[in-house]
Amino acid sequence: MVLSACSGAGGGGESAEAYPSKNLDWTIAFGPGGGNDLMARKLVQVIQEEKLYPADIAVENREGGSGATGWGYLLSKRGSGYDVSTTSGSFLTTPLQANPGWTYKDFTHVGLLATDDALLLVDGKSDIKTFEDWVGYAKNKGTVVVGGIGTVNVDFILQSIIAEHAGYDIEYVPYNEEGQVQTSLLSGALDAMISNPGSILGQVESGDMRPLLFTGKERLAALPDVPTGEEKGMTDLPSMPRGLILPPDAPDYARDWWIKTMQKVVKSEQWGKFLADNHLTRDERWGADFTTYLDQTTAEFESTLKEQGAL
Repeated sequence: MVLSACSGAGGGGESAEAYPSKNLDWTIAFGPGGGNDLMARKLVQVIQEEKLYPADIAVENREGGSGATGWGYLLSKRGSGYDVSTTSGSFLTTPLQANPGWTYKDFTHVGLLATDDALLLVDGKSDIKTFEDWVGYAKNKGTVVVGGIGTVNVDFILQSIIAEHAGYDIEYVPYNEEGQVQTSLLSGALDAMISNPGSILGQVESGDMRPLLFTGKERLAALPDVPTGEEKGMTDLPSMPRGLILPPDAPDYARDWWIKTMQKVVKSEQWGKFLADNHLTRDERWGADFTTYLDQTTAEFESTLKEQGAL
């Protein structure tokens, strides 16, 4: 079957047996260097090295609006089986506090691949050595300036929960790119930041940044001296959902192909090493099970944001 090269949709008369046969456009809804970017590029690397996709894959960072720009682009590719994107917390939280023209329900859900916890960090040159030091500093200052990726995202939720629990006030500054947050912290524009271990461990190991708290349930093997939120009395801190989606109304055969393909990817040695190196938690849910997870997680995020007065 000859396919039209200018056809944007995944259907276009294509049969399930012929799929996939065209170049793929992979949208990363944030800038380079962050957790979403790192995971997406690793997935593409594994897919290409394992020769799981028969055509070229173009990867584009389409950042802006806490993910609204990138996922808005994916929304515009309705019906296509040749456009994909990776998810993060903003995929769920951005539509809760703004009207980007879509919600998570609009897209075709392939699967959850992992969840990602975070570190609370200060400048490595700071006199703040422990979480208790940080709390004392924050209370003494009155309001501390903290940053993260996205406006009303998991980063904001974590900063808000930690501050409320410890009894200090924050001014939260959102960014589109990991590098911007890091630069702002090291320049003194921020008092602290939230970041995923995979994005920040290099700066921690070099001494440029100092981690004070980890939001996962167990201490990181790479940072055994950094306490968890649970150790400080904070339970059920949210994680970042790392999954894969297609545009609205993508063909069923495209979704099924991606589910089967990603099931191969997550079994690969490269993916296992990526999870270990970046301290992600393996959590795999496919198709309808991923949708159920998104429903439940969105309800939890909405409840927390309302409690924090963000909605």
